[in-house]
Amino acid sequence: MQPLANITPLKAPPRAGSIQVSNVGQVFRSSKQDVVALENISIDIKPGRFVVLVGPSGCGKSTLLMMMAGLRQQTSGSVLVNGAPIDKPDPDRVGVVFQEASLFPWLTAEENVEFPLTLRGTPKAERRAKAQDALKLVGLDGFGKQHPHELSGGMKQRVSIARGLVQDPPVLLMDEPFAALDEQTRMTMGDELLRIWGATGKTVVFVTHSLTEAVYLADEVLVMSARPGQIVDRLQVTLPRPRTYDMLSGDVFGTLRDRIWRHIRKSA
Repeated sequence: MQPLANITPLKAPPRAGSIQVSNVGQVFRSSKQDVVALENISIDIKPGRFVVLVGPSGCGKSTLLMMMAGLRQQTSGSVLVNGAPIDKPDPDRVGVVFQEASLFPWLTAEENVEFPLTLRGTPKAERRAKAQDALKLVGLDGFGKQHPHELSGGMKQRVSIARGLVQDPPVLLMDEPFAALDEQTRMTMGDELLRIWGATGKTVVFVTHSLTEAVYLADEVLVMSARPGQIVDRLQVTLPRPRTYDMLSGDVFGTLRDRIWRHIRKSA
């Protein structure tokens, strides 16, 4: 029998929702001049974490997010989701919510949420039930028959989130989803998102320009430099959950927000 000391332990398979970005770079090539957008990005996101990306405009936050979604391919390095490369969209692993709700105006809220399932040939009864469950999760139970023009901006974005959740992927990527909303609605939507995240246990990667939003939502904030985008700081947000508005005026919150701002101001 082989001695126990000489047996190589089996490597545990990655848990659903893990993301590994290793030495990623992105160069946009043109006939006039190549542009280095991202350089040597490495991130290890554990399942169930809420991670926020911040940085100056044009630093490559959205580009990096689209790589995690399989919507853009990196020039160098690797991106793994659940331990496997993601070189094309894979709704079984990753859902995406964009800045604009991008709902089909001729479809009801329910039908908009169903749409990804329709493309996959899911039977009507099954997709309708899943869409109704997703709308209920985002607080829109009873609004499924409304068309987009009958919904407020915040409600439209909830429909968009429900559409990202309906296929139940372990990872949800969000590219400035609340940027077009007024401040009051934005704060309300932040709380709603934290409620949904708590209920589903999904891994969330969230892009924002708002430093307050970043600290309020995140377990961890990753700060990027100006182009070529690099990770220049990683902040662990140790504020207790559930988060409350009272925390916004606290010393810990202010210290974290100021630390992010110093990096961004330095990059400007």
